[in-house]
Amino acid sequence: MTTFNQLTPQQVAYIAGFLDGDGCVNAQLVTREDYILGFQIRVTVTFYQKTKRHWFLVWLQKKLNCGKIRKRPDGMSELTLVGVQTVQPFLQKIVQYLLVKRKQASLVLYICHNLSKKQSPEDFVRLCEKVDLIETLNDSKKRSIKAKDVKKHLGVDN
Repeated sequence: MTTFNQLTPQQVAYIAGFLDGDGCVNAQLVTREDYILGFQIRVTVTFYQKTKRHWFLVWLQKKLNCGKIRKRPDGMSELTLVGVQTVQPFLQKIVQYLLVKRKQASLVLYICHNLSKKQSPEDFVRLCEKVDLIETLNDSKKRSIKAKDVKKHLGVDN
């Protein structure tokens, strides 16, 4: 598990401000044939920067000691933190400093806290509905799988 205790309070506040301005806190539904319920809730935190400032994302990755960086073909670079084991402790550390993305972070933390491998279909669908709420807060346009699709797949009426 990654810890972010080496960051100073000033660094934490700075990183939160950077995330508020040039980042995204997200959750998405992904089909997974190897999962009992057939779906995974994937949580991510992504930082964006023009590729000419790629060095900054490298610096941030070293500070956080986690994440993957990629250069996109559109002149942008991104640093992405993926998964509950990384995203949850990161958001716990910075949520108090977020302004713009605090609701998304709080919802992702709720999802992380309540996600379980032995989850009932009904409880999983309720978490999927939180994923849908994050979509509205992020003005997402590309999501293809929604809670209603999971409900239908699992035959859940709630």
